[in-house]
Amino acid sequence: MSELPNLNFPPIRLQARRRGGTVEVWDPIRGVYLVLTPEEWVRQHLIAYLVSHCGAQPLRIVEEYAVPLNGQPQRADVVVVDDDGRPLLLAECKAPEVAINKQTLAQAVRYNSVLQARYIILTNGLKHYCCRYREGRYEQLRAFPRLDGC
Repeated sequence: MSELPNLNFPPIRLQARRRGGTVEVWDPIRGVYLVLTPEEWVRQHLIAYLVSHCGAQPLRIVEEYAVPLNGQPQRADVVVVDDDGRPLLLAECKAPEVAINKQTLAQAVRYNSVLQARYIILTNGLKHYCCRYREGRYEQLRAFPRLDGC
């Protein structure tokens, strides 16, 4: 794990194991070991941050959330659902070396055209963009939203 960069999130402790030539990390949300890719490194940090700093309940976090889009199955990286199981937050994670750009935003907006989540987050672990969807428009937020009162 030493070759992965420090991210713009508080440090986390991951349960890791080496299997063959790859490193796998325990994903407590899904209850399985996953190959530690750069994108997974970012996703695990984001989820830990959503729980520890934003008040997200782990049982309301869904990874690889199915998004039916134009007849093609797509998957959102992280979705936090509300008390009624409706998407509240949609997050797209990219590897640290991948720039967050208009294509990343367009991907999240396409997914959210189906999901209708109140918040979207775009992150590569180094830069984070948080937006609120309200009255048909996205407005950028200065910080991650609190999710415990939603």
